[in-house]
Amino acid sequence: MSIGGIGGGGGIQSILAMRQQIIDRSNLLQQVKTAAPETAQTGAAGPAEGFTGALRNALDSVKETQAKSESITEAYQRGEVTDVAKVMLARQEASVAFEATLQTRNRLLSAYQDIMRMGV
Repeated sequence: MSIGGIGGGGGIQSILAMRQQIIDRSNLLQQVKTAAPETAQTGAAGPAEGFTGALRNALDSVKETQAKSESITEAYQRGEVTDVAKVMLARQEASVAFEATLQTRNRLLSAYQDIMRMGV
């Protein structure tokens, strides 16, 4: 029996796995948030390294998400994975991660351009 179009135990397991990923990312953001004031007190290089590290971690996470989506899609094409919902969920997650990265890049570029237009 399915609930709301989600099939059996596999659907629930993927939802629980996604929930755990959200919780893990939330915990990581909390750690970054609490570590930021500590790095600000260490000196001028601290915040820049913190921002660079956070950006690098975010990009690595997007890269891993896209690689996972690609591997699941290829496994589906080979007939190894039969759960279409799992494939579509992975592809959608990769799409959302890429879109968020693109929007972040656009905002950073806009902020850079605004700073460059400022008078001295």
